[in-house]
Amino acid sequence: MFCGGLGAWQTRGVLIRIGRVLVCFVGLSGCVSGSRAGVPVVDGASAGPRSEGGQPARGEGVVPQAGSQKEALSSGAVLVVPVGPGGGGGEPEVHADSPRSGDALSRAGAAFAACPVEMSLLPAGVCIDRWEASLALVTTQGEEKPWSPFGSLVRAPSELQAVSRAGVVPQGYISGVRAEEACQNAGKRLCSSEEWQEACRGPERTTYPYGNRRQAHVCNDDGRGKHPVVDLTERLGLAPEQMWRDSMEHPMINQLPNTVRKTGERTSCTNAYGVYDMVGNLHEWVEDAAGTFRGGFYMDTRINGEGCLYATTAHNKRYHDYSTGFRCCKDALVAEEGRP
Repeated sequence: MFCGGLGAWQTRGVLIRIGRVLVCFVGLSGCVSGSRAGVPVVDGASAGPRSEGGQPARGEGVVPQAGSQKEALSSGAVLVVPVGPGGGGGEPEVHADSPRSGDALSRAGAAFAACPVEMSLLPAGVCIDRWEASLALVTTQGEEKPWSPFGSLVRAPSELQAVSRAGVVPQGYISGVRAEEACQNAGKRLCSSEEWQEACRGPERTTYPYGNRRQAHVCNDDGRGKHPVVDLTERLGLAPEQMWRDSMEHPMINQLPNTVRKTGERTSCTNAYGVYDMVGNLHEWVEDAAGTFRGGFYMDTRINGEGCLYATTAHNKRYHDYSTGFRCCKDALVAEEGRP
């Protein structure tokens, strides 16, 4: 049974084998906590209570029949997606959460690919954070202390780690250099532009996560009546000439009304991959030595390209202001075909 390397994911749950598929569930009765030594595996044919017809009871030892990663993850699945050939015929067995998308991994001889619970799997075998990143300082005892998402990180400790979590204010005011560092501290990396666009556009390759035409109030990109930098300058009584020079990193900007929203708050700003807020809310740094951030922010998702095609290349990787955020990627854990 393939369990090697699972400890790096710090997953809590039970791996269940159902035919050629391995799925990890959390919240099951009698669930055993995983550790760096690996996660226990049980056979899907015997896992969980049985119904009268002899099949596993709903929610116990069965793969959720979800139409997307978003639905599958909400039902409790942590590590999903079979990509190898099915047991009963020549057609590849492709999971519902990546329609026909397992082909690349299947050709590479992979039996399944797995992502941490806070990430979604892309067709090329890459995991991407489902939510824009926040930051935390992890102590030597493993305690996670959230870091304020407001204000400059110039003097912040280099040990800050990226965290992807729903319902929190994501980190603005971050440079590409600090974003890359935070991803690496979390065992991840910045996404490439190609990976980022794949996740944003979804399996249907749409311009916005939800479709090809922009819709108001779906993502956090509706803007506000007065630009937040102008608003803050007036509220603080600053001289106009200071506005774009001294106010861009002020911690109050993203605390003004109708600015940045909590991750996943706009629940329809997503696609079948189950990633949120890739258009609007905050710009997101991607891996580019010259400096690129994508997706626009709460005031604009059109000037530098429509929706998922939006890319700002005018600043180097050390640039940061109230609008710059990020999310991370990492290579999926892949079990090769035929490996025990």
